[in-house]
Amino acid sequence: MEDNYIVELFHVKEKSDEAFRLLVTKYKERLYWHIRKIVLSHDDADDVLQNTFIKIWLGLKEFRYEAKLFTWMYRIATNEALNFLSEKRRKVYGNSVELDVILENTLESDAYFDGDKIQIQLQKAILQLSERQRLIFNMKYFEDMKYEEMAEVLQVAVGTLKATYHNAVAKIEKAVNNENIG
Repeated sequence: MEDNYIVELFHVKEKSDEAFRLLVTKYKERLYWHIRKIVLSHDDADDVLQNTFIKIWLGLKEFRYEAKLFTWMYRIATNEALNFLSEKRRKVYGNSVELDVILENTLESDAYFDGDKIQIQLQKAILQLSERQRLIFNMKYFEDMKYEEMAEVLQVAVGTLKATYHNAVAKIEKAVNNENIG
């Protein structure tokens, strides 16, 4: 189902619920995994995904195709996930160091995480990145997004994204190699 059709259907009053269901069905899994890579916890990802779809529902009336629909939705999901972490950090943990430790512990105790030792090493190395590097790395490495799409979502220059991704990869390689040596 084409995005343009879904948006047009949404603007037909008696079809808006159906259009939204189509949108959720089409994108919920991709958005969930994007959010999950940011917040790590399944339960938190579900909460953020719900908030994301609420914002999409409210904003869809004003959507004007200045970006692709998925890019627009992806930006909302990214902002919701980052806002969630900021709020969690502010309310509960006090600073980012404590939150990173909590996220690492969440990763290891999450019943929904089924990775092996190497996957856990990789995820721990990713957690050592800054929030921005982590986001860019996940989008490029796990979601295989093109730099141009990432630039649209994050509203950052392609050159900056490439440099940030390169630096993130170098940090991850160093962290994984150090853990294997130690």
